[in-house]
Amino acid sequence: MANIIGGIGASHSPTIAFAKDTNKQDDPAWSPIFEGFNVIRDWVQEKKVDVLFMIFNDHITSFGFDHYSAFTLGIDDTYVTADEGGGARDYPPATGHAALARHIGQSFVADEFDMSIFQKKPLDHGFFSPLSMIAPDASKGWEGTVVPLQVGVLQMPIPNAKRCFKLGQSLRKAVQSFPEDLNVAIVATGGLSHQIHGERCGFTNEAWDQEFLALLASDPEALTQVRLAEYAEKGGMEGAEVIMWLIMRGALSEQVNNVYETTYLPSMTNIATVIYEDLGDMPKEAELQAYRDHVHYELAGIEKIEGTYPFTIETSLTRYRLNNFLRRLIIPEHRERFISDLDNLMQEYELTDDEQTLVRDQKWLEMIRYGVIFFVLEKMAAVLGVSNPQVYAKFRGLSLEDFQKTRKVAMQYSVAGGKKSE
Repeated sequence: MANIIGGIGASHSPTIAFAKDTNKQDDPAWSPIFEGFNVIRDWVQEKKVDVLFMIFNDHITSFGFDHYSAFTLGIDDTYVTADEGGGARDYPPATGHAALARHIGQSFVADEFDMSIFQKKPLDHGFFSPLSMIAPDASKGWEGTVVPLQVGVLQMPIPNAKRCFKLGQSLRKAVQSFPEDLNVAIVATGGLSHQIHGERCGFTNEAWDQEFLALLASDPEALTQVRLAEYAEKGGMEGAEVIMWLIMRGALSEQVNNVYETTYLPSMTNIATVIYEDLGDMPKEAELQAYRDHVHYELAGIEKIEGTYPFTIETSLTRYRLNNFLRRLIIPEHRERFISDLDNLMQEYELTDDEQTLVRDQKWLEMIRYGVIFFVLEKMAAVLGVSNPQVYAKFRGLSLEDFQKTRKVAMQYSVAGGKKSE
C-alpha cells in the first residue's frame, strides 16, 4: 500500500529558481535558502520517497481567468516548465505518476470535492522552484514521480482554510488506499508572509509566520477557523496562499514529528522550509478496501452495460492525442486543412497509423471503442457534412432509413454552424 512518509512545507518564490539557476549557493545573501532546501533534499533521499504530491498555485501562466478552478489535479505522465514571459526555464521535465493521480482524482470526487482535471499544461515557478531544489542533481531533475495539485487562490472567492484542510484529509485516505507500495511525501508550497501589489507592497510579518508554523504543527484545526481576510491582514494578500499548507497538514495524522523548520526573510517573501514526519498508523486492510469500494461505488458495474463506453480520466490521458486533434476542428484553419490536407495534418499531430486509419475511413464506432468521446466525433461529422443521425446509424450498424424507423420523428441535424447549417 502507498504510505505517507510525511509532509514538506516550502516557499515557491521565483527568487528560489533564480538562485538555483545562477549558482548563488555560496553567496551569503542567498545561502540560507539553499541550506533549508538541502535538509529537505537529504530527508527525501533518506526516506526513499518515490512520489512528491505537489500542492501549488499557478501565477496566471497556464491557468488563466477564461477558466479558473478552485482545485485542479494533474493526471499526466510528464510536466514541463512554463514560459512566464521571458522564455521557459531550462530545467528537465518532471515525470508524473498518472495511475496514482487518477486514483486520487476519483477519491476526491467520491468524497464530494468538485475537481477539475488537467494535462498537457506546462507548470510555472509555483511548482518548479521548490521541486528543482529538492532534486539532488539539477541536470537530471527530480528522478522520482510527482502528482501536482493546482489551487486557485488568486481570483476571489477561493476555498477557505477549512476546505483545504478537509481536502487534505481526503487526500490521506486516497493515498493510503492506493494498492501499490510507494513512499509518498505531501509538499505544500507558497508563502510565507508577503504582499506584492498596491501601496502595501513589501509587507511581511515574521511574528505571524512563526505563529502560523507553530499552530500548523500542533493545532492545525485552529488555523481552519481563521478567515481569509485575517490571513491577508496578518500575512499579506499573496501570503494568504499559505492555506495550501493546510492541505498538506490535513493529509498527515494528528501527531507529527517536527523534524525541521526554518525561515529566512531576505527581501519580499519570508522563505520557509519545513519537514513533518507522519506518526500515524496505517489503516487495516479492511478499512482500506471499504474506502476503495466507496471510491468506485457510483460506477460499479457500468462496464456490464452492453454497448456503453464511459469516458474516464484514464481514457482522457491515453487517448488525448486523437481527441485533441478532433476537438481542434473548432478552429477554422485546422478544419480547412482537415479537408484539404488530411494526411499531412495527421502526421503533424503524430497520430499513429491506426489512428489515422480510424479518421480517414470514418470508422465511427471503432473510434468510440478506441476511446474517442462522441462530442468530438460530431465536430468531425459536421466538417464532413455528415449528420448526427447518420453517425448514430453507424453506431447501431443500421442504414439511416432503418435507424430513423426506431425514432418517433425522422429528422436530420448536426452541430454545424454558418453556411453548413443551411
